[in-house]
Order: sequence, then C-alpha cells, then structure tokens
Amino acid sequence: MAYVLVFLGGGLGSLARYGVARLIAPIQGHFPYATLTANLISCLVLGFMLQQSLRGQVSDAWKWLLMTGFCGGFSTFSTFSGETLSLLQHGHYGTALMNMGGSLLLGLICIYLGMRLGAG
Repeated sequence: MAYVLVFLGGGLGSLARYGVARLIAPIQGHFPYATLTANLISCLVLGFMLQQSLRGQVSDAWKWLLMTGFCGGFSTFSTFSGETLSLLQHGHYGTALMNMGGSLLLGLICIYLGMRLGAG
C-alpha cells in the first residue's frame, strides 16, 4: 500500500509543480520564481507534517502520501540546481547568489513555520 500512496502523492505533487510553473511563467524573468515557490511550499508542508508526525497525529499512510509522495514530486532540487548553474553560465552571478541564499534561508524559515503551524 505504501508504494501506491507514494506513487499517487508523487503524481499529485508533480501536477501541482507543473501548475505552479505555468502560473508563474508570465513573471519568471531571469529569477526562477516557480522553482523557489514550489520548494518553499514543499518545505512548509513538510515542516507541518513533520511536527504532526512527531506528535503522533499522522498515520503512516499520510506520511507516505504527503511527505514522501507529494513533497517529493513537488519540490525540485534538481531543477533548482540546473537553473542556478544556467544563471552562472550566463553571467547572472547576483541572481544566482540570490537564488541559492534565498532558497536556503527561506526554505529553513518555511520548515520552521510549518512545524510551528503543526504544533498548534
């Protein structure tokens, strides 16, 4: 059953990631806003679910569906890395640094906020 839930969650996460990319495409410019948005939302969801899990309020099924499946399909570390490399190769050094620093800092903040929300 775990495989099915991870599969379903991953598919939903991938579809949501595609939707975010389409929604944000008109304002994308050089900065990869869609990837940042997907990664931050995933951090928020993962932080919330992690806190709920630590409190014993999340079944294994929900962990597989949302934490492993959805967040795994929705977050995009490989895309983040590829976009950052492309920015560097095209001489957009400041934007690349903003993307790296912003993704790390804002990701940590979103994990923390998700855990706070999960704590009630």
